[in-house]
Amino acid sequence: MATTATAKWYPVYTHAKAEKKACEALQSKGVEVYLPLQKQLKQWSDRKKWTEEPLIKSYLFVRIPPHEQANVLMTKGIARFIYFSGKVAAMPDRQLEDLKLLMASAYELEITERHLQPGEKICIKAGPLKGITGEIIQYRSQKQLALRLDGIGCSIIVNVAASLIARY
Repeated sequence: MATTATAKWYPVYTHAKAEKKACEALQSKGVEVYLPLQKQLKQWSDRKKWTEEPLIKSYLFVRIPPHEQANVLMTKGIARFIYFSGKVAAMPDRQLEDLKLLMASAYELEITERHLQPGEKICIKAGPLKGITGEIIQYRSQKQLALRLDGIGCSIIVNVAASLIARY
């Protein structure tokens, strides 16, 4: 559907608990879409069950040329695009590649909607997350990497051994 030269990644806000259905609807339209899912153990009154839940509630990412935005908005489950400074927010390809790399790693991820205080810029120098840059913060009294996703206003927090971090 999209040529790689003109297509950009855009964060899209979905209706509550409609991420998976909206993702399927977009895929059936031929739109390149990414919905990061993580396994969570859910507790019911009579049982426990592993389910795949969206990493970032009510968000998914589409890679489209700008003229396809109306097509995405007319998809069931899609509420709106995310705007910054009056423009639809586009995300760099590198941020989505970093997010995919984090999702494929064995690290336990935590999403926070708090806007983290900027700290020292770092780069992971070894391991499965090698090459990912971010900011070091103090959180729950452990050193952790905070990968800021500017396009959607949240941060991803990952436990990383201090020996794997280099100053950037």
